[in-house]
Amino acid sequence: MSPNWRPILALTLSLISAPLFADDWPQWLGPERDAVWREKGIIEKFPAEGPSVRWRTPIGAGYSGPAVAKGRVYVIDRQLAKDAANPSNPFQRGEIPGTERILCLDESNGKILWQHEYDCPYTVSYPAGPRATPLVSDGKVYTLGTEGHLFCFNAKDGKVLWAHDFKKDYNIPTPLWGFSANPLLDGKKLICLVGGSNTTAVAFNTDSGKEIWHALTSKEPGYCPPTLITAGGKRQLIIWHPQAVNSLNPETGNVYWSHPCNIQSGMTIPTPRKMNDLLFFTCFYNGSMMFRLAPDKPDATLLWQSKKVSEKNTDALHCTMSTPFLEDGYIYGPCSYGQFRCLKADTGERIWETMKVTTHDEKEMRWANAFIVKNGDRFFLFNEKGDLIIAKLSPKGYEEISRAHILDPTNTAAGRDVVWTHPAFANRSAYIRNDKEIVCVKLTQ
Repeated sequence: MSPNWRPILALTLSLISAPLFADDWPQWLGPERDAVWREKGIIEKFPAEGPSVRWRTPIGAGYSGPAVAKGRVYVIDRQLAKDAANPSNPFQRGEIPGTERILCLDESNGKILWQHEYDCPYTVSYPAGPRATPLVSDGKVYTLGTEGHLFCFNAKDGKVLWAHDFKKDYNIPTPLWGFSANPLLDGKKLICLVGGSNTTAVAFNTDSGKEIWHALTSKEPGYCPPTLITAGGKRQLIIWHPQAVNSLNPETGNVYWSHPCNIQSGMTIPTPRKMNDLLFFTCFYNGSMMFRLAPDKPDATLLWQSKKVSEKNTDALHCTMSTPFLEDGYIYGPCSYGQFRCLKADTGERIWETMKVTTHDEKEMRWANAFIVKNGDRFFLFNEKGDLIIAKLSPKGYEEISRAHILDPTNTAAGRDVVWTHPAFANRSAYIRNDKEIVCVKLTQ
């Protein structure tokens, strides 16, 4: 062979053997914050023995899902102080000593590369651990802890670049279930749900941590992640707290439009979802609200809403914590007692429901849950029992393709063991944690 051909042959072989492009999962609901996993070459069905485990790493407790970016995995956990214990009744509140940790793991093997630990006594109901998913961008990692500790770290070595303590900086109490709304990155702004008078939503400069603007007043901030949409020719920042749905100018915090509401127990939790000119909200007691967005200006009108304020006698969709999925004129998601439903988006009419997604015995259970992520023409559903399900969702019904048990539920809620953490999907793998470990499973074909 001529020596001139050797570099060409080497390049050709490297291209043939190179892996498919791998996506990151750098924040809540993935790269575009829409619960869509866009990688190709993903497994069609699980092997009989389940997907192969790439690695397992012991960690502490938490509801926070992992983030995956540039060969690293970031997760937040809770470490109880010596001789401290969480109450047997998770609704009970008191001061529980302990710390929170931010862990940075090597994506290839799960080994801890760096960690940051800080004192953090808990005063919340359901005190297992942190709620919000880390956000990774431009060499920085942003984390929000249960008691309102906001950090910006150097992603490489864990050095603290800046920090805020919401309770001290804004003179506000910790919400009943802690600071839970996943922060939103918009250019050089990190937008957070904080709380208080004219500071329910606050935008911080990503480089310095200095406040850029603050807006809105609410009795309590709720737990719903700030959400960006484009409608009426404008980018709109949607802030849903228990007293109102609000649309703000993301550059200034000025209000475009607002619709009052009265959400029972402050349970504004699931992320709002936009489909075409429709904007959907759902919660445990009050059920659903669907708005139609104006085509020519930032505005919206209420199209329909649930008629029943109830956790059991429900209509439409009464999601507790899972973000529903909207597609082709339909809504999919788990209701208050685990009834996985399909609704018509323009009317709220129920098309079907099944219990097969959320519970093993198909009996209704309070807050029974599954998280929803789309990949190609099917969905990956992770339920509270630790099962990962591949299924197709359509108006025709629920079609289960395959199911595998990934890890055990280790958190006690409503009289049963659950795992209420959203998985991350990246590098053709799934990263899933409970209160004892984080596991990475291979999902390549």
